[in-house]
Formats: sequence, structure tokens, C-alpha cells
Amino acid sequence: MTASRVIERRDFDLLFAALIRRGYTIVGPTIRDRAIVYDEVRCTDDLPAGWTDEQDGGHYRLKRRDDEALFGYAVGPHSWKRYQLPAHVTLWRARVDERGGLTEVSEPSAEQTSYAFLGARSCELHAMGILDRVLGETSTSAPAPFVIAVQCAQAGGTCFCVSMGTGPVADRGFDLALTEVLVDGKHHFLAEVGSERGAEVLADVPGRDATTADDDIAAGIHARTASQMGRELDTTDIKGLLYRNYEHPRWDEVAERCLTCGNCTMVCPTCFCTTVEDVTDLEGEHVERHQSWDSCFTVDYSHLHGGAVRGSTRSRYRQWMTHKLATWWDQFGTSGCVGCGRCITWCPVGIDLTEEAQAIRDSERVSRADD
Repeated sequence: MTASRVIERRDFDLLFAALIRRGYTIVGPTIRDRAIVYDEVRCTDDLPAGWTDEQDGGHYRLKRRDDEALFGYAVGPHSWKRYQLPAHVTLWRARVDERGGLTEVSEPSAEQTSYAFLGARSCELHAMGILDRVLGETSTSAPAPFVIAVQCAQAGGTCFCVSMGTGPVADRGFDLALTEVLVDGKHHFLAEVGSERGAEVLADVPGRDATTADDDIAAGIHARTASQMGRELDTTDIKGLLYRNYEHPRWDEVAERCLTCGNCTMVCPTCFCTTVEDVTDLEGEHVERHQSWDSCFTVDYSHLHGGAVRGSTRSRYRQWMTHKLATWWDQFGTSGCVGCGRCITWCPVGIDLTEEAQAIRDSERVSRADD
């Protein structure tokens, strides 16, 4: 790949132009409903320039920065999951014939939009890779998006990607990776090429070759971000820890606070629970099958003949956390958590996965000390 390049802030719109000329629909960060969300963007005016987010358990607020950074925030409620696993999709449609059989069965054609994802963070790239392994051939992310990663210049209050080994610096899974630099009144981006098509797009954007000084400044930004994590998670033998404590009283304590609302699963970039529903028109002549996001926190999700397998809040929270940090390893060979912190931020009562894991670990240490 080519060496890193420096793009001046005044030329950043030309990156948009290069992508649009190639037929890409650009999806990136923008402000809506008092949050930074992912939606279609066409120029830098659509980006959250000068805004950042303040995050903690059950808390999210936008506030102004003292500069005009375009990517000076952590992550919002949206993830790129909705492009791999859409929240709602029609699987097939059919008509019912006079004998009650299905006829004229058709499946909606696959979406052919070519997307460019602007602003994907390292934790999100890891999540996309994890979800691709989970979904396999059912993933709807084709044609492959053009991915422009942004190296984090600040960590959020609930971030713990360093603990999970998923950030804050992206090292794969992108076509271009940008580090935003605001130093001594200068505003530019250090662009790293990750693919041939990334190099092709970057060649259409004015810039200069990066110097050693440019690389050193970017490395300093990355190191500072890594030291700013709002949370930590000790992952030492975490699978064994949770397996050993399946009946731990901590599950009862968290169940007293959990609302089983499913917010954590909706904002999680790797949760993949879905449900299927068949619907007919009033005359019973037309039928459709829909797939929608679901959550392991809903009672009906584990419903089998005779009732729900996980009828209590305790069992549902335990299922979610144990799956995310332990049984996911058995199923897919990786953790299901990338340390983005969304589940903590968007929990209405501020339940903190890192706190719950640490409480169980601490109780084991106390038990060993007593022995």
C-alpha cells in the first residue's frame, strides 16, 4: 500500500466528491434528535463539526467543543449492524390459492446500493467482522461497502475497547483510515490506505505525503486516547469466571434494577437476535413473512411449548452477559463484546457490564482469601 497522506481540512469535501463520482451513497455521522447518528451525508456541512458527546451509565448528552473537529465524539446509538442485519426485512411474499396453498411466491431482490461508511471506529470494524462470522452467507452487506475508518482522538466515558483488544486504533477492515489532527491552529487528516480501491480514491483528493513528524503526532493522539478509557474490563479467564458463577447472587442484584427493555441489545453492534412473523391481508389472499430484530430480554424470545425457558429477569440478564462474554467464544471463537460501551450508556438505569463482571470476580477473590 502507499504511504500515508495528509489531507487539509479545506480539501475534505473533495473526498466526498471522489466517492460520489464512483456511485457511492455515503453514510456517516450527523446530528439528529440530540444525538450523533449515522445517516446519509453528502458534504462536511452534514457532519457534527464542533460537537462531542458526554457519556456515562444511562447518560448521553451532546455538548460543544472548543474547536471545529469533524469527528470529535465517541459512538452514538447507531451502529453499522443495520446494514448487515436490517432491523426489518420482508423475506418473501405469496398469494394463497383456492386450496390454501401458496402460489406466486417471490423474494424481494437484494439491495444493490453501494455504500461508503464514513467514520467507522476500530471497535465497530471488529463488530462488523464478528457479525459477518455469525451471519455467514445470510449477511446482507453485499456489495461490500467502502469503509473509511476514523482513529479515535478521544475516548467516551463508557468506552473499554483497550480491555477487549479492539481499539482505539483500527489496523484492518478499512479502505482508508483517518486520524484527525488539530494542532497549533492547523486542521488536517492523516490518511492511511488499507486497500487498492482506497488508494484509488485517495489519489483523487489533493494532499501531500506524510512526514515522520505527521506520523509522530498521530501516534501521540492514539496513545492519549488509549489512556482515556472510561471503563476497564478484566478479561482474564472471563469465560471460566462466568461459567463457575452461574448461580451467583449477583444475578439477583442486577435483576432488581434491570427493566428487561432490551436497549442494550438494540444498540449493541453484535447482538443478532431476530424474530419471524407471518402476516396476511384481511381477505386472507396475500401473505408475507417478515424478519425483525428481537432481544433475548423479551420473555417470548425463549418461549417453547409449555412456556418460556427464561421466564425471570435474572435468567435473561445472565443469558445476555454470559453469552456476550463467554459462550460466544464456544460458538464463534471470539468474544461478542467489542468494548464500545453502548450497552452502558443507553441502559435507562445505568447497568454496567464491566461492573457486574468485576463484582463476580471480586467475590471469588474474597472467597479464596477466606479459605
